[in-house]
Amino acid sequence: MATHSIVEAVLLVLAWTASLSVRPWRQLRPYGAELPPLVTPFLACLTILPWLWSLPGLAALPLPLHWSGAPLVALVLGWPLAVPVVTVAGLATMLTSGHSLAQAMTITVWSGLLPATLVLLLGHGVRKAFGPNPMAYMLGRAFLVPLVTLAACGLTAAAFAHGLQGSNGTLQRVAMALLAMGEASWTCAVISLLVAYRPRWLATWSDGLYLRRPARHPARAKLPPSR
Repeated sequence: MATHSIVEAVLLVLAWTASLSVRPWRQLRPYGAELPPLVTPFLACLTILPWLWSLPGLAALPLPLHWSGAPLVALVLGWPLAVPVVTVAGLATMLTSGHSLAQAMTITVWSGLLPATLVLLLGHGVRKAFGPNPMAYMLGRAFLVPLVTLAACGLTAAAFAHGLQGSNGTLQRVAMALLAMGEASWTCAVISLLVAYRPRWLATWSDGLYLRRPARHPARAKLPPSR
């Protein structure tokens, strides 16, 4: 087993240990007659992320480029729930793209686990620096942090895998920077829409904390008066 595969396996084990220690499944348990609000985005992430990582034609490209989606998953579900989601997405590439276990583990760590973890750590730094500020959340945690995270993870993974020398290396750096900027923009856009219309679908957002007002709940249909 290659050294990098051992390192990736250790990182996965540590991430799963930390995730399970906080029992993230509690966020998906029904309470009363209602389902928890995170159930819908959790199922959506489990559906979309494996498809995103197994788009046909990626292997034929001269540069190994694809969207990560991990920063968005970490912001929506929180890091503990993001770990099992990115692991399932990575293992799914063994079926959808014909990857070996080592390849699936590599994409899980570099495209999922490390970006999600950096989004957690850097996002915590943004919150410590600026406090519960909505603009800091949107521009910092939902745009700048994913941008830096995706660019750093993409370039580091490429350098470890096959180097970034020559004209191909320069092209790859530019392509990864543009890809990171595009994904960070979409992440910020999706998060902004969820803050406006579905704030309860965001594990990292709270109306009471950021807007200083009670949490918004979906309007309930009024029943006709009983006779």
